[in-house]
Amino acid sequence: MIASRLGQVMNNSSPQAIATDAVTVALGQMHDVMELAQLFKAAGFEFAIVGGTVRDLILNRAITDLDFTTNAHPEQILNLVTPWADTVWDIGISFGTVGARKKDFQVEITTYRSEVYNDESRKPEVSFGSSLEEDLVRRDFTINAMAVRLPDLTFVDPFGGVDDLIKRVIRTPREPELSFSDDPLRMMRAARFASQLGFTPVVDVLLAATEMSDRIKIVSAERVRDEFSKLIMGTFPALGLEILEGTKLAEYVIPELPALQLEIDEHHKHKDVYEHSLIVLQQAIDLETKHVPNCEPDLVLRLAALLHDIGKPKTRRFESGGGVSFHHHEVVGAKIARKRLTAMRYPSDVIDAVCKLTELHLRFHGYGQGQWTDSAVRRYVRDAGEELIRLHKLTRADCTTRNPRRAAILAATYDDLEDRIALLAQQEELNSIRPDLDGNDIMTILNVPSGPMVGKAYNYLLEVRLDEGPLTREQAIERLTTWWNSQN
Repeated sequence: MIASRLGQVMNNSSPQAIATDAVTVALGQMHDVMELAQLFKAAGFEFAIVGGTVRDLILNRAITDLDFTTNAHPEQILNLVTPWADTVWDIGISFGTVGARKKDFQVEITTYRSEVYNDESRKPEVSFGSSLEEDLVRRDFTINAMAVRLPDLTFVDPFGGVDDLIKRVIRTPREPELSFSDDPLRMMRAARFASQLGFTPVVDVLLAATEMSDRIKIVSAERVRDEFSKLIMGTFPALGLEILEGTKLAEYVIPELPALQLEIDEHHKHKDVYEHSLIVLQQAIDLETKHVPNCEPDLVLRLAALLHDIGKPKTRRFESGGGVSFHHHEVVGAKIARKRLTAMRYPSDVIDAVCKLTELHLRFHGYGQGQWTDSAVRRYVRDAGEELIRLHKLTRADCTTRNPRRAAILAATYDDLEDRIALLAQQEELNSIRPDLDGNDIMTILNVPSGPMVGKAYNYLLEVRLDEGPLTREQAIERLTTWWNSQN
């Protein structure tokens, strides 16, 4: 991390010098990068590696993207890289970007540019610039407004990006109002970088985002969704979410989140649902690697953890005696989650999974001290389907009691449920519960054609399977014929 790398400063070496050395040494060893840079230099163009790549090299983070900028225009970039690369794509050429791949080396090269939104536009207007410094001042934050000129390896940091990395702050290269006017999505990016890096936006950034929060409405739902996903997949998502809420951006992006801050008075005390949801999110993150060590962040689990109680504001009722109830909030919440995630343009498989988890997250609390029958356990597994492992994690994460004894009891009870699921899974192939007779068997035994009655018979046998476990073929035929006779 930067603290250790720049902590080596001694003999009057500056942090900038240490950062320069770290980046230039790393780049000097990237032979494909230097080869590409020489290609542009020979053609008389400037060429620099820029933005998040430089930041991540300084922070010693894994590099996933290599972004370059140049004074060459898109058609000139295309002419230069086409003979050099194995593959070239120009899908972003109208925005000044050309992509290329040579062997395993993939890059994006963009003409010096700026992007500006009009008051009502959902798409930015792109204009090309003429200098690297002009390009950098138009970037979102100082920590992303650093570059290294290639091939001479000159470090460029006109706005103090290295200093801000050391201070762990998020600051814009110019007035934040101007930066956010250029691209309102940058307000969300401030929260996203806080989530990913654990950095804190400076006061001016937070104030500007608060005053301009309604401008996020002009950004397309897809771009907002992608930024929100990056935020929630970060290392510190609660920090990013708090920034969205504090700047009022959440009211336009996911208004159900601030709505969880239910008013609490001295007569009707209950948990703060907003704070509870953030705690559940963090506890779910802690459980992500329980079944799959070293797994990637789980978007579905994190969304479900954040939204699992989203139905509480709509279902809150004050009971006699000062109690508060949220009857059926899991069912209502699943519907609200579906509506919100659909509006955010999430894929249908993600929406379906999050809504299923939201609807099922309270089911375990009917388990008590293990009084569930085998039939109830089978139905729990059947209803969860492919989301069973995530449901295990969400249910455990949903325990936020401060009573150690109660927490221990809940954990032990869920341990028991998981043990019973594992035992039944060994005995009955729970992961693929189906009737003991299939559709063809039903049509042959009952001598009926394909149609609604076959489906009805199949569902009946499925219920029998869930209630009683596996039957022999003879037993299943007997149950089917008895049921069939009762239908006539």
